[in-house]
Amino acid sequence: MLSAFCISRGVPPYAPTVVEALASLVVLRKLTEKPANPTSLRIPMLETVGNVKIRLLSVHFVLKNCPSWAIFSLAANGLLALALTGLLLRQYRSNLPLNVQQTAVINELSYPLPELTSEQIPELGPRHHLNYRQWVNLLSREAQAIASQNPENLTVLIGDSLSLWFPSEMLPSGLNWLNQGISGETSAGLLRRLELLDRTDPSAIFVMVGINDLIRGVQDETILANQRLIIRYLRRVHPQAKIILQSILPHSGESVTWEGREYLKSIPNSRIRKINQRSQKIAQTEGAIYLDLYPLFADTNGKLQTELTTDGLHLSPEGYLIWRNAIQVICQVLVGI
Repeated sequence: MLSAFCISRGVPPYAPTVVEALASLVVLRKLTEKPANPTSLRIPMLETVGNVKIRLLSVHFVLKNCPSWAIFSLAANGLLALALTGLLLRQYRSNLPLNVQQTAVINELSYPLPELTSEQIPELGPRHHLNYRQWVNLLSREAQAIASQNPENLTVLIGDSLSLWFPSEMLPSGLNWLNQGISGETSAGLLRRLELLDRTDPSAIFVMVGINDLIRGVQDETILANQRLIIRYLRRVHPQAKIILQSILPHSGESVTWEGREYLKSIPNSRIRKINQRSQKIAQTEGAIYLDLYPLFADTNGKLQTELTTDGLHLSPEGYLIWRNAIQVICQVLVGI
């Protein structure tokens, strides 16, 4: 019923899932809070998706007036959200640094930032009208504009095409988002342009980078060293921000249809998993939060699920929905924004 209602209002067909997931997350969060009046637990308006507004007045009202299928749907989504929340909480607690406090500031990088050669500048492909340096200039102007406005709850996505193509309408609401993704970005390229964010005041920065390094033949040690430097730089310049390092996603193996499929197929997903395991330890020691997205996207064989991708590398709307819900949990439960 909710799907039909949304379609009739011109809302994307995946919007009901977003609403149900958000409802479950907020209900779970409210249930963990101590209500002012123990006899009545009230939940405010949750979310607006297109023309759809969802309001839950009270748990008692929901249980008394909703049909049994609706209660079952909410319970099922609640269990899924609870499982996801529990998984992320366990990851976060296991990632808390042993020797570095969350408020610590890194004053020095372990070695100088590498200079990019012309061969290291990512290829953006014929579908893009801007070259890499033009993209950097554009993102620089956007960062300067945001810095001049100094919005509250500024949250940054920074990385490669997966971040770049994140649909803005699917990003968690209530936050001011700045997308600093560039298609084809590598860890070295990202490290060189972190200074674009120097004058901004973000609450959280979500970093995803590494797959293009693997495609271009960069060694694992170089990727991991650059990830470490990225975290250190961001923590030094933005000590008040939460830095979230996100795992490299799997690819679809033989099912890949992306134009560079032969390069991608030569990278075993087992190698990506090993890099992610080491990235998690880096995040732990450097005082960052690690968001392991890999198991949310992998099938039973460790490959990117076909329904979550458009070409075996990039994400479909369903894939971005999963990523969106994981970010939502991080923002609400772990980061507190």
